[in-house]
Amino acid sequence: MPGKMTQDEVNAFLDSRPGWIALTTMSADGFPHSVPIGYFRVGGDIYIGCRAGTQKLKNIGRNPKVSLMLEAGSTMQDIKGVCIQGEADVILDPARQLPLLRESMRRRGTPADQLPAEARPGSAFIHIVPKKVISWDYAKG
Repeated sequence: MPGKMTQDEVNAFLDSRPGWIALTTMSADGFPHSVPIGYFRVGGDIYIGCRAGTQKLKNIGRNPKVSLMLEAGSTMQDIKGVCIQGEADVILDPARQLPLLRESMRRRGTPADQLPAEARPGSAFIHIVPKKVISWDYAKG
């Protein structure tokens, strides 16, 4: 049986994995729609940048309940992960997008003098407020 991570450990795990997270939304026909996508955390919330008009944004418009899943490890001794269930909203306003775009690029190593001065046309951000966090860490089992 795996142990659970503390909230500080969950945050450290999320922040240490700057690659892809699995985002699941619900499609109009009731089937889950899961995609790997980049993310970053600010405070307790998760942000995801994407193109406007995508299926995931349409799904969130109908049903804001989403889940995120991130896992790492390769053996039963080191597998750990997090599943976050939350509510999402879509940010289309360029004035609200710009600081998020700058933050995401800063976290990926873009120098401050190369950060954009305006939001990208045709872009969006998904803002997720976690409601339930499930974690597992087999090293603690």
